[in-house]
Amino acid sequence: MNERVSQRRAILALAVSGIDVRAIAILIDRHICTVHRWTDRCTQDGNEFADRPRLGRPALYTKETQLKIVAFYCQCQPLPGCGRWTLRWAALYLKAHREQIEAAPSKSTLHRILENNKLKPHQSRYFLHISDPQFFPKMEHLLSLYADPPRYLFFFDECPGIQVLKRLTPDLQTDQMKLRLEEFEYIRHGTIDVFAFLNHADGTVHAECHGDHKTDMFINVFRRHVSQFLQAEQLHYVMDNLSTHVSYSFCQAVAQLSNVPCPDEMQLGTQIKRAEWLTSDTKRIVVHFTPYHGSWLNLVEIWFGIMGSKVLNNSFGSPEALKAAFDAFVEQWNSLLAHPFNWSYDGKGLHNLAVKRFAKMMRNSADQLDLRFLTKSLMLMTNLLNHYLGEVSEESWQQLAEAVSLHWGNITTIIRFEKGPKRKIKAQQALNTFMATLNQYFPQYKTNTV
Repeated sequence: MNERVSQRRAILALAVSGIDVRAIAILIDRHICTVHRWTDRCTQDGNEFADRPRLGRPALYTKETQLKIVAFYCQCQPLPGCGRWTLRWAALYLKAHREQIEAAPSKSTLHRILENNKLKPHQSRYFLHISDPQFFPKMEHLLSLYADPPRYLFFFDECPGIQVLKRLTPDLQTDQMKLRLEEFEYIRHGTIDVFAFLNHADGTVHAECHGDHKTDMFINVFRRHVSQFLQAEQLHYVMDNLSTHVSYSFCQAVAQLSNVPCPDEMQLGTQIKRAEWLTSDTKRIVVHFTPYHGSWLNLVEIWFGIMGSKVLNNSFGSPEALKAAFDAFVEQWNSLLAHPFNWSYDGKGLHNLAVKRFAKMMRNSADQLDLRFLTKSLMLMTNLLNHYLGEVSEESWQQLAEAVSLHWGNITTIIRFEKGPKRKIKAQQALNTFMATLNQYFPQYKTNTV
């Protein structure tokens, strides 16, 4: 239903109920004259909610033509390697190639049509697509941990490679609005790395600045943090899957700090085995790993965002100057600003979104997918079919099945031309397992894979 018609129906319904016109205007966020006009018109014309014919020149472009313009601008790429059209470029192109949509709208017309449809294809933002096959079990574990947190729960992460930048001139302010003016050119004075532990209970932060984030440095920082607590206290840490966080050296440090023997290097010979040992709750220190592409599940990332906006946009002549400013901010944070970050996200709808996004990638860019990403995504889809079937709509599964069927040739070509034999075997197994599982649960969507 048209939004304007819905609003006019609401005005009449409220007026019939005896609501004052001023209250109606506030409720629907419209001027009181608009409310008067439509209550009068609907009373006189017998509930006629449509627009009356207007004076002036009739619309140049029909609804059908406007839809063609939207489809062209939002779905066509200008040239290989070019991201998107500009309004001026698209207007000039359509003027030179009228056969595309049988119209040549101006730059302002393109802008108006996109704005009327609330479309902003010129804007972009980063996103992390879920590809970890075990993403949802890992996410559920973290959500249950946040819902019933242990006494000592800490969120750890590193912010490496922070550039120490000195602007050529000091900042200025405009006379009227006092806007901050920053010099564009700068001198680079190296980088520093930040290590931070966020306390879940009160939001305080233990943070250190160093010149690198190698394994030995990480372990030393970790030891200093653990040393603040009694030996009898069990400590829980949430961190990502960086290689230094699952190294054998870190396992040795955790064993020593937990006063338990560390399994020999043969027993912990793989990253998976080391991660399993670190996450076991039979020792003093328990590590909880975020899933790959799940850094947003780590609450310390929120604090890093706050720190970056408060500290890192200033001018610093040396790493020492940046470190001094950072230490001062951490002190102010812990004494004045610290507060618990309450987690309320429950993951609802994310399963369906993951399937819809992967189906869209398959439809639009199947020939551009990286084999490793494709393999992990197929394994993730199999996991969702087996364990989270009800969390995804049947429509989304149908869209994915149709996309796989349509681009079966591209998928098999990517696998066939993979030079690594192990990757090729793993990808083929992931594809076969996914197809068998999909046909098991949805035989009606049996894909054409010939």
